[in-house]
Amino acid sequence: MGFFDRFRAKRDETAALYAALVARARQPHWYLDGAVADTVDGRFDMIAAVLAMVMLRLEADSAGIAAATHLSEAFVDDMDPQLREIGIGDLLVGKHVGRMMGMLGGRLGAYRDGLAAGDLKPALVRNLYRGEAPDAAALAHVERELLALRQGLDGIALDRLIAGQLP
Repeated sequence: MGFFDRFRAKRDETAALYAALVARARQPHWYLDGAVADTVDGRFDMIAAVLAMVMLRLEADSAGIAAATHLSEAFVDDMDPQLREIGIGDLLVGKHVGRMMGMLGGRLGAYRDGLAAGDLKPALVRNLYRGEAPDAAALAHVERELLALRQGLDGIALDRLIAGQLP
């Protein structure tokens, strides 16, 4: 197996996990009960929120750090063709992907801080709702579901999580 084949094999290990978290982020309750905007930006923000919960779980275990890296690479691999599909030209795709990675990094920090403080609402309003708070019930729904996801992730063995099993 060549160098690049080994690199791809490592990234492929997280393909099922990435597919599972995208499926979780696309569940209708986020957009209906949680009032997340059903737009390109809203779907990106929801994927980033679920991805952040999973990455925070992976990063909490030293054995999961490589998988977290591969998961962020899967995110880039997914976003690149999505940008092209909506009409972003080849010369600008890299800049947009870089900006998206920066946004993901910011969200990871904000959600990490929110989890530590026991209150995700400020981070959700800023990052998921882009500064415009929805009604209290919608915000509470998203916070409750993301907290349940994050807590459920702690009960899953790392190998099962990497294989794509979400709570």
